[in-house]
Amino acid sequence: MRLLETERLILRTLTIEDADRVEELASEYDIAKTTLNIPHPYPEGSAKTFIESVLLAEEKDNVAFFAIIDKESSSLIGIINLGNIPVHKRGELAYWIGKPYWGKGYGTEAANKVIEFGFEQMELNKIFAASFTDNPGSWRIMEKIGMKHEGTLRGHVIKWDKSLDLHYYGILRDEYRK
Repeated sequence: MRLLETERLILRTLTIEDADRVEELASEYDIAKTTLNIPHPYPEGSAKTFIESVLLAEEKDNVAFFAIIDKESSSLIGIINLGNIPVHKRGELAYWIGKPYWGKGYGTEAANKVIEFGFEQMELNKIFAASFTDNPGSWRIMEKIGMKHEGTLRGHVIKWDKSLDLHYYGILRDEYRK
């Protein structure tokens, strides 16, 4: 089991036992509207299928998914992952935090630790992330962890039949070390 620790958080491998809590948090409309792949309404029972696919992807694709656990309550409060494109030594960071935990620095704390993991354990050269342009909570996390805005891709994705712009941010290994 993969395990990382910060001052307030434990980042560990997702398990099937997390399915009910993932479903509970991901069912919130405000979570779905800020992410590309979380549907709303969230289909009952689909968190288990999601976690099963994550565990399979971790074995095959060298991607690292983490349940974000609040140490104080021992509750799952979100998910963070780092994909890996080995040929380019590049990883994509993605995350969501349950709405009751917004604005408390948990996303920044988790993202900092996963960035460290990506550079130190996965030996990546670059880590990048994308956010809807109308989701400042997400791209501010990227800025706080040292990522630089690399551009905005207009009409880059479709969510709920609407064309949306994405801000892209990135950080290089050399920038991380400074």
